[in-house]
Amino acid sequence: QVHLVEAGGGLVQPGESLELSCAVSGSFFNIAAMAWYRQGPGKEREWVSTVARGGNSNYRDSVKGRFTISRDNAKNTVYLHMNNLRPEDTAVYYCNVHVETTPSDTGHNVWGQGILVTVSA
Repeated sequence: QVHLVEAGGGLVQPGESLELSCAVSGSFFNIAAMAWYRQGPGKEREWVSTVARGGNSNYRDSVKGRFTISRDNAKNTVYLHMNNLRPEDTAVYYCNVHVETTPSDTGHNVWGQGILVTVSA
């Protein structure tokens, strides 16, 4: 069983910063990609950013230059540092990781419970 625990959400004003974290625990062999998704009010869930085990990262256009994803493989934790937050960044943010339970396992995705980020004056 693999568990994800997210932390760091809250209410901030436009232009402020916030950092989310997602810690992975449980039984697994390897964590491959780690990602963040979000779901705004009345919207579908959307991909935000992904970081590979080696550190290569990708971002959706609307957060490029403002958000930075990183991971600490020793702590099995992924972070999302968000700068210059905008009201449209308001959403529930979900952590998603691709875990492999054995060396021959192709892996599966696990979701966190979600954490609310509200950007409002």
